[in-house]
Amino acid sequence: MAQLGNVFRPSREAIEPDPATQKLGGTQSDVAATNQQYPYHSGALRRTTLPASEPMPFQITIKPSEHSFACDDGETVLAAAMRADLMIPYGCRNGACGTCKGKILDGAVDYGTHQPGTLTATEKAQGLALFCVAKPKTPLTIEVREVRRAGDIQIRKLPCRIEKIDKAAPDVAIVSLKLPANERLQYLAGQYIDLLLKDGRRRSFSIATAPEDDALLELHIRHVPGGLFSGQLFNEFRGREILRFEGPLGMFYLREESDKPIIFVAGGTGFAPIKAVIEHALHHEVARPMVLYWGVRSLRDLYLPDLPGSWQAKHRDFRFIPVLSDPLPEDRWPGRTGLVHTAVMTDFPDLSGYQVYACGGPAMIDAAKRDFTTERGLPVEEFFADSFTYAVQPEVPA
Repeated sequence: MAQLGNVFRPSREAIEPDPATQKLGGTQSDVAATNQQYPYHSGALRRTTLPASEPMPFQITIKPSEHSFACDDGETVLAAAMRADLMIPYGCRNGACGTCKGKILDGAVDYGTHQPGTLTATEKAQGLALFCVAKPKTPLTIEVREVRRAGDIQIRKLPCRIEKIDKAAPDVAIVSLKLPANERLQYLAGQYIDLLLKDGRRRSFSIATAPEDDALLELHIRHVPGGLFSGQLFNEFRGREILRFEGPLGMFYLREESDKPIIFVAGGTGFAPIKAVIEHALHHEVARPMVLYWGVRSLRDLYLPDLPGSWQAKHRDFRFIPVLSDPLPEDRWPGRTGLVHTAVMTDFPDLSGYQVYACGGPAMIDAAKRDFTTERGLPVEEFFADSFTYAVQPEVPA
């Protein structure tokens, strides 16, 4: 059974509505009442300052966008750019593929360790560098293409190995994939990959890890009765299996140019891409109020309850509201019940000033889009969704 941790942690103190909740709009008293059921204690975001004894960071400016960011001493240009939420192309992150190659217009770098053929002496003389391994020696001005949209990222076919399989619920496995040592997949939080099966069929799964934590790619996979791949995963695979995939794919990702508050709606394993989006946003301290509604059938289906609970405990502008559609008697569930999108509508009578990111089964996605836009005033262009469908196909006779 799922352990909810501090979702239902008892508290004898009266819980006052959080000011961040007031900024979320909607039916504020309902949201505040909901938060009383799930008493996370929000904490201010911790901020760090550089000790006076440490070297000052170098300033790097990207042309032609004029975006600039700080790079710590000993940090690569790519790592610093990613930390600043500025994406430049990359493939391996260890100087092997050349995807991150760009031009140094002003300044000097330590070129780092790389394959000789990937960056030649002639290219260095022309001002080129591999930004995944190059470390600045001075302030820099560089010329490189930036990645801002899904279409900017190269779609690739890569091998991977199943590093581990964790059964998070009776019918949900968290699968961690490891790429070859000289490869990394560049993607936007929320996108998915297609696993390429040996018979030519494909199975699509969202990436549950944020791009900032890409050493392993995490997938959340539900066991579908009759499902070819999920059946093998749950009944045959033990780890170390070699697979191939294509990606990244999809248009489900955070629109970072907006400053609107965000409502996330997840159904079942639709939590996976939303997890990646939220972790990416929190990593970059995105200053937008966020609330997550996660709908499942019963308590055991809430397979990672402590994770969103920890987000709420650490970030005052984040709220988590689990919703069970069919709780079991033994669950003794004191929280919200019913359809997850209905819970959103109960709390927010006016969605005209929000963005909604929804992921789950087609019925939930269709109902949420229809009801949010027609009954709650959500602009249709502010509804972003990834609809999960399951391909159930019989085994091919031998």
